[in-house]
Amino acid sequence: MTQDELKKLVAKAAISHVTELPVPPGGLVLGVGTGSTVNFFIDELAVLRDRLAGAVSSSERSSERLRGHGIAVLDGNAVERVPLYIDGADEIDGNGHMIKGGGAALTREKIVADLADRFVCIADESKRVEQLGRFPLPVEVIPMASSQVMRALARLGGRPELRAGVVTDNGNVIVDVHGLRIADPAAMEAEINQWPGVVCVGIFARNKADVCLLGGAGGVQTLVF
Repeated sequence: MTQDELKKLVAKAAISHVTELPVPPGGLVLGVGTGSTVNFFIDELAVLRDRLAGAVSSSERSSERLRGHGIAVLDGNAVERVPLYIDGADEIDGNGHMIKGGGAALTREKIVADLADRFVCIADESKRVEQLGRFPLPVEVIPMASSQVMRALARLGGRPELRAGVVTDNGNVIVDVHGLRIADPAAMEAEINQWPGVVCVGIFARNKADVCLLGGAGGVQTLVF
């Protein structure tokens, strides 16, 4: 199977997690992430739009795609909780900890994940790792602090690089950190997040996945954490 075929496979599998939810008066509100796998999920979700009051989206790109399918996009401030958040990952380990942010939407992704009762990660089998760090760790940074934060990241043993030509939906820059071995994701997430100038680090340990739908040649494997 091609990667796109695997992504379509897990996107279809994720729909069953939506259909099993009770529909409250007024319709469901879902959290929807960002990325190529999520794009396939949004396309699948279009057939269920009559069940939905709308979605809280983690990026302008996803918001545009949702609206294109007739699904309303809601401001996160107007929503107290969502029952389900569907998003991808750049890496996921055996505990449901993830690296996210390859699409530069990590801060909004973490905000929506924190609103959700349940996080279902959809990914192809290449994203499953024993230890996080093979994928460069994204960090969203306020521009005036980028050099300062990069020096601090280098002291952790990584090789930080400013992602060229990228400005986030929040008006910030992304620093990608190569060469880290993340043995304790929760500790590293807490450490980096407290640095002045850091908006968000792309380690999702506090807001880890509850379930991962992992697409491979043999079909979709469900991992529960």
